[in-house]
Amino acid sequence: MKNREQAIDLINSSLSEGARLRAVVARDCSAAIFEAACLISKCLQSEGKLLFFGNGGGAADAQHLAAEFVGRFVLERAGLAAISLATDSSILTAVGNDYGFDRVFARQVQALGRPGDVAVAISTSGNSANVLEAVKEAKKRGLNVIGLTGKDGGGLAREARVAITVDSASTARIQECHIAIGHIFCELVEHELIEAKSL
Repeated sequence: MKNREQAIDLINSSLSEGARLRAVVARDCSAAIFEAACLISKCLQSEGKLLFFGNGGGAADAQHLAAEFVGRFVLERAGLAAISLATDSSILTAVGNDYGFDRVFARQVQALGRPGDVAVAISTSGNSANVLEAVKEAKKRGLNVIGLTGKDGGGLAREARVAITVDSASTARIQECHIAIGHIFCELVEHELIEAKSL
């Protein structure tokens, strides 16, 4: 960086905006985050599974959060049933080629989803066609849908049983909040299941 002062201003601005937005999420979304964590806990206590999916940064979040549940977040406990639908390149390319990219997650929900499972759909716009197709499939099959979205929520906010909408137009800031929310899911669920002596 040639201009240190400009770079420092950008750093401070980005971090300050991220902190401000997280405070907004805490104010506006805490009840929905709690409701979503309750759905996840109930699903896992009933031997159901979590299906995570999203595009781009949402795909990375899906993989990250599935790993936190299967591995561990903070507390030592048994692995929990969670799958990212965004990581199997053979499935993604086969389904994309044979059925179209809009079906890459829906086909996996059709194959793997069972009533009582939870689908965690991630889309910063709320309007990703392949995410919405998977949500439709999930609802048809009796899965509970949690939507992590941004901006005005889009179609995902309307279709999800629980929608958590980060009120921002910045994709980067929305994604930062989504992973923080996902970490809170993990923390709440671990404590709930430990207290219930299910782990």
